[in-house]
Amino acid sequence: MGYEDSVYLAKLAEQAERYEEMVENMKTVASADQELSVEERNLLSVAYKNVIGARRASWRIVTSIEQKEESKGNEQQVGLIKEYRVKIETELGKICEDILDVLDKHLIPSAQTGESKVFYHKMKGDYHRYLAEFATADKRKESADKSLEAYQAATEVAGTELAPTHPIRLGLALNFSVFYYEILNSPDKACQMAKTSFDEAIAELDTLSEESYKDSTLIMQLLRDNLTLWTSSEAEPAGEAAPAATDAEAKTDAPATEEPKAE
Repeated sequence: MGYEDSVYLAKLAEQAERYEEMVENMKTVASADQELSVEERNLLSVAYKNVIGARRASWRIVTSIEQKEESKGNEQQVGLIKEYRVKIETELGKICEDILDVLDKHLIPSAQTGESKVFYHKMKGDYHRYLAEFATADKRKESADKSLEAYQAATEVAGTELAPTHPIRLGLALNFSVFYYEILNSPDKACQMAKTSFDEAIAELDTLSEESYKDSTLIMQLLRDNLTLWTSSEAEPAGEAAPAATDAEAKTDAPATEEPKAE
């Protein structure tokens, strides 16, 4: 099947909400080893976000139920839930490894512009972060280290190539700060990063182009929401902390509980 046909079928699959097939079509496009257009890049991102997002939401629900049953001492139910959780984790792992392989072999080596380099390194950071969410011990540390490395690579390019108001640079700061808060348990660093990004964007708000105004201001609002959530969490007594929000999560897989917002 040709390149253009694969793009068209990916759009068709998106309309039909058949995201697994959307992923397969966009993998064909990504494997052509050429710079993707902005539209193609977004199609790839949306496809994987939906496929991973549904399972991340499922994992959160099952994990919550598992903790409740454990606290009641219901060992038989806990055993069944654990099996089911591991099944979801296996699916999550396969999806993450799949896109990370595409990024490393095709998309990152083919990236020509600063914008696409930031986009793909950020995406790499995101999917290693998703692996770190459920991994334990050495595997968790390995995923966290790789996520940090990818976010740092994206931040380095963004600092020189993208304006502080650019939606991809803002989305990177949003997700990177969530990584610090949720994966590295560094609320101070998370707040500092989110605040710096927000303040830098505010200072240059008058230079914002009309085409990216909506996206940029939405992400700025999410940065501010997280800052509010994190600072209020610190003031509260120890308990179950509300997770942070990423802008991608806010659009595709918002859980029932308030979650920090990230892409």
